[in-house]
Amino acid sequence: MNKKQMFEFPTDMRDLAEKNVEQARVAYGQFMEFMSQAMNAWSASGVPEAKNFKAIQDRAVGFAKENAERSFALASELAQARDLQQVMTLQSRYVQTQMQTFGIQAQQLSWLMADALQNMQSGRSKP
Repeated sequence: MNKKQMFEFPTDMRDLAEKNVEQARVAYGQFMEFMSQAMNAWSASGVPEAKNFKAIQDRAVGFAKENAERSFALASELAQARDLQQVMTLQSRYVQTQMQTFGIQAQQLSWLMADALQNMQSGRSKP
């Protein structure tokens, strides 16, 4: 065997992995739909603080969906990877992108949280 030959993942294994990714994507979609409905019910419950945090909830759910889609895309790409080098390249690119994305998302959520807290405080100070 030539040292330059790389191990290649069998096609059947890649196909099975892709099917598993799709099943996980469907299950995650159902879970997120349930969570969105639960959060909407809480927001509509009449609790005054709930309205202040609606924007945060909506943004957090949006971020979760975006992050999950990127993770599923990675899983799909990994399922089709032919060798370990391709797996490592995909994983490295994903980690770099997600680190940048998480920083941006955390900053946006902190701004929304500050606004919500400011709105709560100004709402309580009114007679």
